[in-house]
Amino acid sequence: MKIEMNKKRWYRRRKRLFEILEVGNDLDHASRAYDFFSAFVIVLNLVVSIMYTYENLRMEYGAWLVWVERITVATFAVDYILRIYTARFLYEDEEDMTDVKAAGKYMLSVMGIVDVLSWLPYFLPVFFPAGTVAFRMIRIVRIFRLFRIDAYYDSLHVITQVIYGKRQQLISSVVLILILMIGASLCMYNLEHEAQPEVFKNAFSGIWWAASTLLTIGYGDIYPVTMMGKTLGIIISFLGVGMVAIPTGIISAGFVDMYATIKRRNEYGYEADMHFVKIYIQDGDKWQGKRIADLAFPSGLIVAIIKRDDDIIIPRGDVVIQEDDMVVLGAVPYEEDTDEHINLKEVVLKKQNPWTGVKIKDLDISRQSVIVLVKRRNKSLIPNGNMTLEAGDRVFLYTKLHLADANTIEI
Repeated sequence: MKIEMNKKRWYRRRKRLFEILEVGNDLDHASRAYDFFSAFVIVLNLVVSIMYTYENLRMEYGAWLVWVERITVATFAVDYILRIYTARFLYEDEEDMTDVKAAGKYMLSVMGIVDVLSWLPYFLPVFFPAGTVAFRMIRIVRIFRLFRIDAYYDSLHVITQVIYGKRQQLISSVVLILILMIGASLCMYNLEHEAQPEVFKNAFSGIWWAASTLLTIGYGDIYPVTMMGKTLGIIISFLGVGMVAIPTGIISAGFVDMYATIKRRNEYGYEADMHFVKIYIQDGDKWQGKRIADLAFPSGLIVAIIKRDDDIIIPRGDVVIQEDDMVVLGAVPYEEDTDEHINLKEVVLKKQNPWTGVKIKDLDISRQSVIVLVKRRNKSLIPNGNMTLEAGDRVFLYTKLHLADANTIEI
């Protein structure tokens, strides 16, 4: 029995550690504090790495810079080990996921590889001195750890959401640019090889010219001298303007779609002030058949009113609660006890709402938003990631999302 209790205790502590390591919301102060600390360490490490490249700073503060870098890299290592230890909860929705499988899946993920490369190459020269130069090059990968800062702030996360959502179109545009670049290189080789055999030596020697022309850089170190080559150069230059505009337009369209999604949420749902909570008594509920005087209410919670069929009943102590009664509960206002306010919102989903038919874990909402309750056909449902929202659901959530013409609900 004692062993089982210890296991449960360690399980809770491990899960709590996972919650702290992952991106938290404003209600979880420990998790948010770790988010800010991680972002600070990442930025500090990169600043120190840049400062160390300046000879005057290296000569005067070299020892301090080295120690700061060691401490920040050690922090990356500890963070990586803790994420492996808590990886099980990262994939807890997947069946038959063991601790070993979860750790392996995290280690082979993109962020797992970035995390390990942000600290491992720093210590490898201690064991393999001959590869110091190569390991120093690999250490540059730590700059990709900046993407973790993206996870801590929704304003930065919007960018990656747009890029990920438009990834297929962006890949297609890049492939098109590469095809045009290779084609331009081959054509320029055939036109300029005889006139400039040392510049255009082979079919791929014009890749640099094609890249600089298509991407409108135009360094001018390689250029055509024949009339046909110059004509082709003009055509490629015009095509280059269009090629650069394609991915720019795709990303711009992505931002427009995201703002349109936010607008649709406002059009197909409404928010209402939540001063009271109403519940419906069903067959088998513990309150059924009991007098109000016999109900054990916590301090500050009262029965405001009871609706039975079309009748409104004043909740006196001798009133017996029956099946199908609608009981409205009231509580002491939150702001009387503290200066802090919790802003909740109630959204009623219509059929056209983009949330309808979507699982909670797949919702396109702010990472600092928390769905606290779902009301469905007079039933109160505790939300979980696999719950699919339906038309008519009343979703209560804590969020910082701004919806136009919406009233703030202060609890």
